[in-house]
Amino acid sequence: MAGTDGAPVIVSNEPGSFPRSVLADRHPALIQQVRDAFPFTPPRRQALDALLQEIGDGVVERLAPDAHDLAQWEIWDRGCFGRSWFDVPFLWAESYFYRKLLDATGYFAPGPWRGIDPFAPFKRAELRGTAVDKELGALDAVPGRPAAEQEQALLHGSLWGNRADLGFRISAGTGHTDSADPPLVADESASLWSLLPSGAAATVHLVADNAGRELIPDLVLLDHLLRTGRAGQAVLHVKPYPYYVSDATMTDVIDSLHRLRRAPVAGYAAEAGERLWSAMATGRLAVRAHAFFCAPLPFGAMPDDLRRDLAGATVTIIKGDLNYRRLVDDRLWPPTMSFADRTGYFPSPVAALRTLKSDVIVGLDEHTLGALEQTGRPWRTSGTHALIQTRA
Repeated sequence: MAGTDGAPVIVSNEPGSFPRSVLADRHPALIQQVRDAFPFTPPRRQALDALLQEIGDGVVERLAPDAHDLAQWEIWDRGCFGRSWFDVPFLWAESYFYRKLLDATGYFAPGPWRGIDPFAPFKRAELRGTAVDKELGALDAVPGRPAAEQEQALLHGSLWGNRADLGFRISAGTGHTDSADPPLVADESASLWSLLPSGAAATVHLVADNAGRELIPDLVLLDHLLRTGRAGQAVLHVKPYPYYVSDATMTDVIDSLHRLRRAPVAGYAAEAGERLWSAMATGRLAVRAHAFFCAPLPFGAMPDDLRRDLAGATVTIIKGDLNYRRLVDDRLWPPTMSFADRTGYFPSPVAALRTLKSDVIVGLDEHTLGALEQTGRPWRTSGTHALIQTRA
């Protein structure tokens, strides 16, 4: 299945492929995990069973006639309804799966299950874990380092997400190396910092990815930008409802701020939490949740109101793997295709901070690509590599 420019759209019908494993293995396992996490009533359990059967051997079925967003999904359809889940674009299938999972759990329906995040137990367990204590404690070492290393450490903390403790140990000069298997396959962090000179009072938008251990370092990065004057205003974009297991919602933002403010030992983390809390109260930090962030489409299809909002950014930081797929479009592009060319449509300068967890990638140089391919390992999907790419 190819796009209009010839680049194959990623689908899930190839045996042994990463997308196939997500639809055939990960999604059924997730249904079972959600089912086990709540004392669902028989109708809810039957709905989960029906979804399991649909994604396994059925076709993509439309939402119920009384679904509140039926009209919107009819617009987003792009010819996917009535086809095999494995034959429609992978990005579309994943997104629609999570929408239907919320239906099965009663998230949108009248009654006691309305508004209950089916992924909340997993998010809360991670946020309360001892690993978060260690990561918050690691922040206390940041102020004692040179300014450039502080910024690089906080940027890498946001980049690596739940490997944030590694990010705090990475100095400014240990990103893209000449080793055979560099952890950063592209490092354009200098271009990102050049867009945010100190004292310029820039407006930074950050499109969040996951909650918990990944959202906390994103918030800490925004705090740093505001505290140092690299940004005068920050806008955090989250999902309007639970999505992709751990994607951040407004509830997750509040939970993360509470976690920062209640760090075990009063220090950098608690201070950052207090600053961010005040920034929200004064409007220097705004949180928005546009419906399009749960759409099954690339960002090139964003509606005009969201485009106008992002156009006001000095730079928009795009976090995570899913957002990267939406930023460059989820196709098998030549890996050396220009990142700037693929993101030229975006309404502001843009920077991608992404740990690699799926097949799509652009912006690599030939030397790096060759070294990665020679390893024989699944570097695109293993989460062991990352990138920082910037288009001014």
